[in-house]
Amino acid sequence: MEIREIQDKVRKEEYEISLHAEKERYAEDVSINDLESAIYNGDILEDYTDDPRGPSCLILGYSKNRPIHIVCGHSSTKWIRVITVYIPKLPKWIDERTRAKGGKKDA
Repeated sequence: MEIREIQDKVRKEEYEISLHAEKERYAEDVSINDLESAIYNGDILEDYTDDPRGPSCLILGYSKNRPIHIVCGHSSTKWIRVITVYIPKLPKWIDERTRAKGGKKDA
């Protein structure tokens, strides 16, 4: 997946948020504006090309100086599907770019 494609589809509102991502978004107090801002200024941190559920990627972006991780894939209609959203923190993450030892991939 390419970050520009994801950003373009989000700008065109050609994306959907999974139920799981909605629950995580609420739990982490991440608004839709925060989510979109993080995608617009984000970069792909990890690419999951071989995921059995379909190719996806982990985006790291920021909103209000807060790091946000967003896992995205494609929906059946070729829209972007937000799979999960969370704030990177221990025990899985040392900082927003560094996995903790034993911290497994989230996709």
